[in-house]
Amino acid sequence: MSRPVLELADIFRKHGAAYRQLHPLPRYQLRLMRAIEICRSAALGGHIEKCDCCERKRNCYNSCRNRHCPKCGSLARARWLHQRQAELLPVPYFHVVFTLPEAIAAIALQNKKTIYDLLFRMSMETLMTIARDPKHLGAEIGFFGVLHSWGQNLLHHPHVHYVIPGGGISPDHDRWISCKPGFFLPVRVLSALFRRLFLDALLKLFRQGKLLFFGVLKPLANAGAFLRYLQPLRDADWVVYAKPPFGGPRQVLEYLGRYTHRVAISNQRLVSLENNQVTFRWKDYRHEQRKRTMTVSVDEFMRRFLMHALPDGFQRIRFGGFLANCHRRGKLALIRQLLHQPVTELLPLPKDCADLLAFLTDRPKHQCPFCLVGRMHCVEILPPIRWPAEVLDSS
Repeated sequence: MSRPVLELADIFRKHGAAYRQLHPLPRYQLRLMRAIEICRSAALGGHIEKCDCCERKRNCYNSCRNRHCPKCGSLARARWLHQRQAELLPVPYFHVVFTLPEAIAAIALQNKKTIYDLLFRMSMETLMTIARDPKHLGAEIGFFGVLHSWGQNLLHHPHVHYVIPGGGISPDHDRWISCKPGFFLPVRVLSALFRRLFLDALLKLFRQGKLLFFGVLKPLANAGAFLRYLQPLRDADWVVYAKPPFGGPRQVLEYLGRYTHRVAISNQRLVSLENNQVTFRWKDYRHEQRKRTMTVSVDEFMRRFLMHALPDGFQRIRFGGFLANCHRRGKLALIRQLLHQPVTELLPLPKDCADLLAFLTDRPKHQCPFCLVGRMHCVEILPPIRWPAEVLDSS
């Protein structure tokens, strides 16, 4: 893939220093900016590759490996998908999305770790509670969720995407209970329970003094004001959206390859950087996914991007139900036994992550990008240089 005309790193290298002088930032955001600025530059070292056919050379600089960097997700994604292959089941998969209302999103922006964790816990509890109810599925389900905090316009829009096998284990563990064709769980029931569980837990956090309020939200530190703020939310509809089911395990893995390690904006969506303004592409989902462009100031663009940086140690991909880490292996073995259908040849099993990355990108491993015939081989190691005062260009 050719280098995009404009990269996020180009914006940060040109305007990042001035932005940091004007805006006090938490340490994890400062580290993120610095990582993106030096990603795949001589500052991190690398190696020189040479084609065994056309003999052309290229410099390959090391990645920053920051999970928010748009250039560093491919290998992490391949490793994660390599681990998921063995966990896929020969059943339809469903996609359910839990979204926080705008009023709660405002609190989440000032309490990221606390509210995002609550979003995960309450949405997981909602799924498992409704699925266990005999009036619905009456089974123990398994799933994993991915947190996204952005919309296409880069504004704050926290929501969790869940990928869920279409069925579960019966209470006596002696059979697999399948969902109805094309239907998982009723979204209105999920929405009502999620709303109640979340608001009750949020009020408990407030009473424990675990929520912070700044700026326009500072009056909410008063208990009466906080209760009045929450009251309209108890009657509002909370958005829980169930998308049509996937076709099967292969489609699930292809979807995950595009989705799980996505960052707030990719380099391919950036259009231009001119006159201290950034123009980028976005999809307007309110108008039939119409493709549009948006232009904002450099400062506003960086503010929008940085608001989606997650605090250190926060896990944005989590597992629950029979896919929870503590008993995933045993439950999956039981399910395959109940289904009488071993999972084999869902995809060509790669030898390593590089093989899987080649499969996902549909490009032979180590293929020469110049002649497309030969293979690239490392011929020289480039040591990292001293951490620069001014960031070096990677072009």
